[in-house]
Amino acid sequence: MKGNLSKKSVNYFRIRDDDSARLFYKRVFSSEHGCPNELKKVSKDILRKCGGVPLAILTIASLLAAGKQIKPKFEWHVLVNSIGRGLTEDASMEEMQRILSFSYYDLPSDMKTCLLYLSMYPEDREIDKEELIWKWICEEFVQHGKELTSTFEIGEIYFNELINRNMIQPIYTGFCEIKSCRVHDMVLDLIRSLSGEAKFIIVLDSNKNMTCSRGNIRRISLQNFELDPPTTPLVNSMRMSQVRSIIVFFPAMTIMPALSSLEVLRVLDLSGCDLGAVNCQVNLRDIVYLFHLRYLGLRRTGIRELPKEIGNLQFLQVIDAQYNFDMRVLPSSMCKLRKLMVVKVLICCNWTPGVLGNLTSLEVLERIYASPSTVQELGNLARLRELEIHFLHGSPELEEAFVESICKLNDIQSLNISYQDLPYLGLLGERWVPPRCLRKFEFFSDHMACSTLPMWIMRCGPSHLSNLSTFSIIIKEVRQEDVQILGRLHSLRHLWMQSTHQTERLLVIGADGFGLTIAFALHCQPATQVVFQQGALPNAEQVRFNLGVRVAKEDGNGDCFELGLLDLLSLQSAMVEIHWDGVTVKEAEKAEAAVRNALNAHPNRPSIAFSMEPYIPEDTDDEDDDDYYHDDIDTDVQGKRMDLEYVRFLSFNS
Repeated sequence: MKGNLSKKSVNYFRIRDDDSARLFYKRVFSSEHGCPNELKKVSKDILRKCGGVPLAILTIASLLAAGKQIKPKFEWHVLVNSIGRGLTEDASMEEMQRILSFSYYDLPSDMKTCLLYLSMYPEDREIDKEELIWKWICEEFVQHGKELTSTFEIGEIYFNELINRNMIQPIYTGFCEIKSCRVHDMVLDLIRSLSGEAKFIIVLDSNKNMTCSRGNIRRISLQNFELDPPTTPLVNSMRMSQVRSIIVFFPAMTIMPALSSLEVLRVLDLSGCDLGAVNCQVNLRDIVYLFHLRYLGLRRTGIRELPKEIGNLQFLQVIDAQYNFDMRVLPSSMCKLRKLMVVKVLICCNWTPGVLGNLTSLEVLERIYASPSTVQELGNLARLRELEIHFLHGSPELEEAFVESICKLNDIQSLNISYQDLPYLGLLGERWVPPRCLRKFEFFSDHMACSTLPMWIMRCGPSHLSNLSTFSIIIKEVRQEDVQILGRLHSLRHLWMQSTHQTERLLVIGADGFGLTIAFALHCQPATQVVFQQGALPNAEQVRFNLGVRVAKEDGNGDCFELGLLDLLSLQSAMVEIHWDGVTVKEAEKAEAAVRNALNAHPNRPSIAFSMEPYIPEDTDDEDDDDYYHDDIDTDVQGKRMDLEYVRFLSFNS
């Protein structure tokens, strides 16, 4: 590894000594004042050698606190002696790589392999979490877990541990959920070096020096190539017979080797490549030669159909063909894919009757259209963990068939239901008892809402729903008792609720619930007043709600805009939509100023985002402030849809 590292000094970003200590102690001991006396001296020695470089501090701290157990004192001394001179003012990249390598070599062997696989991706690339884990699984880097733990869940444990070790950086959705990751450029340099030494991966990148192994090549990443005649012979000269994984990043498809030469390929990812381009070297029909293929990534490739012979790929486990808007029908031969675990397509893609019910190994099914045949065949998928289903048109018979099928899915962990245009949905009625493993439930619709909270929430209670961590729903009215019922769900971390016909004017978030909730969103229409009591939402980092100025003025005692935001101890960001129907522009701006001042006084200095409903132009004349805005479209379909899109966008998109 040393031969590949620069000895030239590097100008690292550095922080002050007190900030370094605070960062280190909070990561190791969960408190900046938590360091015991016997570790204070060695801690100072470690911090001195980290030189104020945050990446080094977090890497060493994560290593010392790995496995949720602080390493014994003698290991701290071994580590500080192994660092060498550390990151002094004239430190080179080699010193930084030495520090990073400690964390790498401390990983279990399976996690080392998973981390090295990340060198397949370009620098600064956002890497989808689920995509990455399924590639690990298809490469057999992730070992099967216990009977009650799926292979994917083991992969999630690996992913989260790499985050804890500071080897990858998490990227969150707007609702505090980890959706992807990124590799720090210095970590990428390390794992690229290690991968090259082990002949684990070869990266062909026209922006970097290309290296080509004369031995067997196992994994290839093609990056950043335009059409380059000298490059094509280089690729064609490689021995492809042992390649197990190939990822192509646009526009490198111009040098893609022939699929027929990849005899033992397990992972093929062409996502983002235009397979209809004139200079594209890929003939998708040739995948019939890839008998060992397990992962097929065709997201955003512009394809119109999957090859009819895809059913011959008996080992195929993952098909990701999302965002191909011209793909309308899935081939009937897919019914032969008995090992298929993941299918991700668009709602507009139709399933031939009789296909879905044969895919009995399916665990993930995203964006499926609810036709009579698919709804009925869902009941055969006993291993299904994640389901995302859309009802475009419906009937009582279709809903009844869906309830009958969903009652058979005892392993379901994530259920997302969306409706286009139905007058009523009983949300699985009274028959469904969700399995204890249910972690996420989401219901969305453009034009309708549920009458109340689902019966199963009230019937099952907190003990049965002990794993439910994400709950999203649109109902006609949020009542105070609904808030209390949801607050008693002890594992709830993400809550998103919208009401369409709100009559209850005040909702109080008390201190006796939502103990683990980190993201809280409540959007009532017509707008109401939300007040947070002292001790409410102790772990909430993100809070989003709308405020009805007229309601607050009419019902408030004393300071009508005292909402209790200062009592949200963990708050990091707040998003407030101010509804000012029935009041003047000046009163609306006064409400915004009051909420802004409260948030500015918060010790965490949370980020703040405001919006006005309806929108107030910046050039509004103050002389017109005596004009009132009257909202006459509370029940208007388009109005509700705008509110829905607003909150969904803010809550669930990054």
